[in-house]
Amino acid sequence: MPPGPVAYLPLATTVVALAFSATLFRRFHAKGGLHLLWWGIGTLTYAFGTITESITTLIGWREPVFRLWYITGALLGGAPLAQGSVYLHLPARTAHRMTIALVTVVVVAATCVWLAPIDLALVQAHRLTGRVLEWSWVRAFSPFINTYAFIFLAGTAAWSAWRFRTRRETRARFIGNTLIALGALLPGIGGSFTRFGHTDVLYVTELIGIILMFAGYRFAIHQPQRPAHASIVSSPV
Repeated sequence: MPPGPVAYLPLATTVVALAFSATLFRRFHAKGGLHLLWWGIGTLTYAFGTITESITTLIGWREPVFRLWYITGALLGGAPLAQGSVYLHLPARTAHRMTIALVTVVVVAATCVWLAPIDLALVQAHRLTGRVLEWSWVRAFSPFINTYAFIFLAGTAAWSAWRFRTRRETRARFIGNTLIALGALLPGIGGSFTRFGHTDVLYVTELIGIILMFAGYRFAIHQPQRPAHASIVSSPV
């Protein structure tokens, strides 16, 4: 894709993702919580994925950049964020076991991606696609990992939004989780368009997606003011 206005969107996405990551790491430093750590890692890998898109779109295809894109974007685009939700919603022991399983699969997949031969005849000068991997079976890891990410990121956010939908005092959390669920869904929709050559759709959905998740997080941690004598029972964010 020749450089144009849309070609610069991954740069904007990277900036937003880095700002989101910094916010999460600051809150993790202040309050702790493995869910915040994983969310911070997830937004950081999101930023790495979009900066590799920027390099390819604006400068041209480079093999190391492509491999980094596939690992940070196609494999890790949503998985660390989902793991944060796993730690938030599931018992710690279960979350630890799921982390071991996820990390094992990602390490194996990333190693295969890094070692796979490249079919240079399929390389496009300013576009990224996994079809250039000669070991086509390696691409089977991505749908598996991304399905896991969808279930535990978009799925748990949608479930939380449903829980908070009727109570006035949790309206901010309802809005926040709704935005997070939508934001988590959009990059996957954009990714499906890349199979038909519409990479620009992915760039748009990635930017809108991270903005919605950032906004949703801000809503979700908002605590409405109550009278001092009110009895409050809060659920974790």
